[in-house]
Amino acid sequence: MPIHEQIATCAEQYGRWKQLALGAQTMPVMKECLGKAMFWMELQSSFVALWSVERTLGSDPAVKRKLVVAKTNLSRKLADYAQRTLDELGWK
Repeated sequence: MPIHEQIATCAEQYGRWKQLALGAQTMPVMKECLGKAMFWMELQSSFVALWSVERTLGSDPAVKRKLVVAKTNLSRKLADYAQRTLDELGWK
């Protein structure tokens, strides 16, 4: 998935969880929704930073290598999030 699509997905998910937090009826539900909203905001910020570096310094081989490592780490973070979500839903 291109990085601009990842940024858009993160923004969409952030907005979704933020709205759920604002509409929550209890503090625990609000806290959970805000935690997920912050996760997506942090991820979006990371993708924007990577995109900026890629656009400005992306032709340098050393930078390209570091960008691949950073993108791999973000992918791992997304995979961990997906696993936690499946665990919360009771999927094995």
